[in-house]
Amino acid sequence: MNSPQEARWKEALAPLRAAGLWRELQPLQPEGDGGIRLRDAQGHALLSFASNDYLGLAGHPALRVAAGAEMMLSGVGAGAAPLLGGERPVHAALAAALAQWLGVEAVLLFGSGYLANLGIFAALVGRSDGVFADRLNHASLVDGARLAGARLQRYRHGDLNHLETLLQRHGGGRRWIISDGVFSMDGDIAPLADLVRLAERHDATIMLDEAHAFGVIGAGGRGSAAHWQLEPARVGVRMGTLGKAFGVYGAFVAGSQTLIDLLRHRARSFVYHTAFPPMLAAAALAALGLVQGEEWRRERLRSHVRRLRGAATPGSWIASDTPIQPLLVGEAGHSLALSRALREQGLYVPAVRPPTVPMGAARLRITLSAAHGPEDVDRLRLALEQCR
Repeated sequence: MNSPQEARWKEALAPLRAAGLWRELQPLQPEGDGGIRLRDAQGHALLSFASNDYLGLAGHPALRVAAGAEMMLSGVGAGAAPLLGGERPVHAALAAALAQWLGVEAVLLFGSGYLANLGIFAALVGRSDGVFADRLNHASLVDGARLAGARLQRYRHGDLNHLETLLQRHGGGRRWIISDGVFSMDGDIAPLADLVRLAERHDATIMLDEAHAFGVIGAGGRGSAAHWQLEPARVGVRMGTLGKAFGVYGAFVAGSQTLIDLLRHRARSFVYHTAFPPMLAAAALAALGLVQGEEWRRERLRSHVRRLRGAATPGSWIASDTPIQPLLVGEAGHSLALSRALREQGLYVPAVRPPTVPMGAARLRITLSAAHGPEDVDRLRLALEQCR
């Protein structure tokens, strides 16, 4: 096909190769229950430090059994939107269990975290509202604010003085403070207690994306509010995913019954989406029991972080106490070269490059899992020292 449009598409792609920003899908087959031991299309064994399966639950036998049993009962797909017959008893059971775990009145399930964030903004945020967002927030939060037509203002990462200045300048409309709980690329924890105090002082509502926090930080893995010892009601809207620490797929919004009622009527990405497969809801329900009951998984993660940070490396660590351990390299080409060198040693650590991170901030986004053993972390440490 050599149409003018095809030529324009090729022209748009050409600079990506030159800048070291070309991306391709690489099918990798997991081996065993942990999900961190992979095999590529050529049959090479790889130890992954790229998964968000922080607690090592994605391949857990309990999740497999729960999913299989529900599949035999309900089939694979829900077959309809939740409001048009796609809701199953297992969906309701999962939502109720999540609400009880987090100490909130209600939970609403979504197909993914991206859909949840878009739905929150569409349902709650008006065009005259001010949305004050940390500059390192996940892209779905930025997209949600833009699609809602709100007045988006991004404050410098973690800079509460800058945030307060922007809040003071805002006139008319409601104020929303938007933040990740744990930032997906830098791995640091948002200063939620300070954000809550600012919100209460300026009559603002907090919307918190807990995708990388739930299951990982706070007592019982309950996320940022528990980490900062805050009453759940002081954080107006919380979104969490089931595809990271829970090892499954899907997402949810947690809060008051009034909030959930409003989202159920107004969140277009909920109203018009097919309910996620009931067998995955059953797996997530099984995962919640493990998230609550197996504290050793979070302790192992903390131990892995301490062990890894003793390594001498060819870049600079970005400060993080979470399983996300970013190794800043700088140029995209250098990060690719380091990633390839590690892969030659059987380690899968992809380079993260612009536009996911700013220009000049390419990195290896090393993620640790409870499925890793101390010997796996030592293997990565040694490889990084050799690559230096």
